[in-house]
Amino acid sequence: MTFVQHTPAPPLGDAVASIWDWRMPPGAFRLERRLPTLGAMLIVNLFEDASRVYADDEERACERSTGTVLGGQPTRSFLIDTTEQVQVMGVAFRPGGAACFFREPMDRLSDRHVALEDLGADAAALRDRLLHAAGATQRIALLEAWLVARFRPQALHPAVAFALRALQASPQVARIDALVEASGYSARRFGALFRAQAGVGAKRFARLARFRAAVDLAAHGRRIDWTRIAADCGFHDQPHLVREFRAFAGMTPGAYLRLRGPHVNHVALP
Repeated sequence: MTFVQHTPAPPLGDAVASIWDWRMPPGAFRLERRLPTLGAMLIVNLFEDASRVYADDEERACERSTGTVLGGQPTRSFLIDTTEQVQVMGVAFRPGGAACFFREPMDRLSDRHVALEDLGADAAALRDRLLHAAGATQRIALLEAWLVARFRPQALHPAVAFALRALQASPQVARIDALVEASGYSARRFGALFRAQAGVGAKRFARLARFRAAVDLAAHGRRIDWTRIAADCGFHDQPHLVREFRAFAGMTPGAYLRLRGPHVNHVALP
């Protein structure tokens, strides 16, 4: 298994958190739950020109697409299979960052995985260049160059950028009314701007940011004290944390601890 990750320098790095290249040998088929993160994700499957995403419910309906897709801002967990992870590249956009590369309103893509060609990009040509690259370093350089060519640094509205920074810095004390007032816009106008670029409303983003803060504390802590984590991340109490964890992750915090593996955001299903 190999994993190579690159963090672009600003200004591209202001919109892109990382570009990564993953390789693992094919193995037995299984499903994994993918926890929602902050920001959209571009995925390029180089093992097969196909992608599959399964609903995280009892029916597990499968959404199929081409091998190059943009996953909009997720607000709930979804399922992927191990074949999806054999040879894959990805771009992790910062919250709101995908709006600097795609003209589609991001709230139309939330919790969806959309074929890149449906967003006006030549996905086939991009994937072909990546397939013929010499190695991970060259593949990442090619994908970074593709991003640079599409980059519109002024696309993210200053009011949205300010609100996103504030909500990520202190999700436990988020006050949406204060952000609206600071923007100088009406609540309706601010809400429309934020949803179109971040993919979700400000209140839901704040909830997701609190959930992510709890996951990160649990993932890196040796001794897990959920009561302390709930307080540190701004939840009213531990039951509030459990409800939010179930809403975003599809499982309780206790189940996450029992089933989690080496990767924070991936949980193998039994």
